[in-house]
Amino acid sequence: MSGRTIVVGDIHGCYDELAALLERAELGTRDRVVSVGDLVVKGEKNREVLDLFIEDERFSAVLGNHDRALLRHWQGEGQALKEAQEKARAELETDRPRYFAYLQSLPLVIDLGSHLVVHAGLRPGVKLSGQAVEDLTELRTLGGDRTSREGVPWYEQYDGDAVVLFGHWPAPLPRRGPRAIGLDTGCVYGFQLTAYVIETGEFLSVEARRAYEAPRRRVA
Repeated sequence: MSGRTIVVGDIHGCYDELAALLERAELGTRDRVVSVGDLVVKGEKNREVLDLFIEDERFSAVLGNHDRALLRHWQGEGQALKEAQEKARAELETDRPRYFAYLQSLPLVIDLGSHLVVHAGLRPGVKLSGQAVEDLTELRTLGGDRTSREGVPWYEQYDGDAVVLFGHWPAPLPRRGPRAIGLDTGCVYGFQLTAYVIETGEFLSVEARRAYEAPRRRVA
């Protein structure tokens, strides 16, 4: 008997909530866990999250924008790290080569057949092979500024063959489009950590133990 595919929203170093969510899901030996990215930054247990994903072959992830920021910093690229990113970097320096190698190995897209997993979004009407790295890791709306929260959300216009499961843009409840589901429900801001089970269409959530960081904007 084949197992389930459990796709988890942005974890952001919230290891305790992840453990509680997997316990609620009754994770089995044949199940698979897929993260929509942003495994680290803002929460307090970045090492524990990465260790789990590195050591357990049932776990996989796409690259999130915060994961990418750390990776680019270690490669000597990109802008200066933000405060939360620098704090996570300092925590991960205990075994930087191992964590660097893992983040470097993460794909931008995981193709599950009926579903695609990306961190942020896909440009409607653009082939998967033509999607920009910045859109896959940062896209919210379809205006001139891909990071803007004002404008037409990409997922309202996307109508591809596969259903896209994404994170990046926190909301109190999963975001829904015709062919897309957003799973970032703001755990690191004190809300919930949410997963979606592909085979059953079921949502599973656990409450955050606390707010690890105050959101810069209202989570909505």
